[in-house]
Amino acid sequence: MASTLNAAVSLTSSKSSSLPATSYAIAPDRIRFAKGAFNYKSNNVVTSRRMVSVRAEVTTTDTPPVKKVEKESKKNEEGVITNKYRPKEPYTGKVLLNTKITADDAPGETWHMVFSHQGEIPYREGQSVGVIADGIDKNGKPNKVRLYSIASSALGDLGNSETVSLCVKRLVYTNDAGEVVKGVCSNFLCDLKPGSDVKLTGPVGKEMLMPKDPNATVIMVWSLPSTSSILTCFYDKPNRTGVFFLMRGKQLATGTGIAPFRSFLWKMFFEKHDDYKFNGLAWLFLGVPTTSSLLYTDEFDKMKAKAPENFRVDYAISREQANDKGEKMYIQTRMAQYAPELWELLKKDNTFVYMCGLKGMEKGIDDIMVSLAANDGIDWFDYKKQLKKAEQWNVEVY
Repeated sequence: MASTLNAAVSLTSSKSSSLPATSYAIAPDRIRFAKGAFNYKSNNVVTSRRMVSVRAEVTTTDTPPVKKVEKESKKNEEGVITNKYRPKEPYTGKVLLNTKITADDAPGETWHMVFSHQGEIPYREGQSVGVIADGIDKNGKPNKVRLYSIASSALGDLGNSETVSLCVKRLVYTNDAGEVVKGVCSNFLCDLKPGSDVKLTGPVGKEMLMPKDPNATVIMVWSLPSTSSILTCFYDKPNRTGVFFLMRGKQLATGTGIAPFRSFLWKMFFEKHDDYKFNGLAWLFLGVPTTSSLLYTDEFDKMKAKAPENFRVDYAISREQANDKGEKMYIQTRMAQYAPELWELLKKDNTFVYMCGLKGMEKGIDDIMVSLAANDGIDWFDYKKQLKKAEQWNVEVY
């Protein structure tokens, strides 16, 4: 708080009532403050035989707070809506399509499903929706909401902004007692028939929104986890964070981490927008155990044919491929083949990395980058922190 002392001085003369204005400084030690007011004690001052009447007042002003400068996000956050529908009051959509998209001999089933929402769930690429499976849990209470990353662009697979799509892996496993256990929500979703009702919540999340810059380089990394790795990491309990982990297996209701990447790529290559035309590079690294587990390859082939300079896709098929050393081709093994090129891209301020999968996958990528960064005199882990702060390193691993 600042105090300002103002003194108004009027000079009174018997000869004249119109004299030049004069200002005087008042010593602060002559001012006595009291609650709510102050008094100034002084004898009248005679100056050049004129009577000087002094009237002083103190004005106190609060120092204006320093305005916090809002950091402008590099992601497409403007106007994003979250939590329009909540678990207690979900939106009831209709199933329009539900089809298995993995081959019959694949280790596990993955399904693509399309729900109608009549424009009532205005989501953005990279967000999630919640699903509440019909029925009750083991405690006799309604099933809790499970979150799944959205696999369609904001316009939806039908292009009318009235549908939302999910990509869900059916979870079935045998426990230690030899009993077959089915994930509640994943099996509910995979078994839905066209015309069925489905309770939806959301949309939620801003962490995985795509970049605003249409000239950005977007590196997308996803590795399909095995059922055993999912069970090793998580138990059948509500998601603590509520965002995106479900698409990779939390709560035993598995989606797939490729979902947000499909939503990005549809907007980039299959749609026309007045305010967005992608001219950058989209580079997808996709890891699966077998060729029969690959997802959306027909779509990716069309994207490559349409924009060969703007879209690249590299597969890591661990049970069928190996590198020059004879090592299994995991996602980090495939990325190591492009390590120098990736490092050069990561040094640019418009390169964004999105990664979904097992924690070991990120460590493998760290191992690749440490030496390359060191060659440039850069500590990789410090640099990665800077990338995270700048919203350019977006990782969801477990």
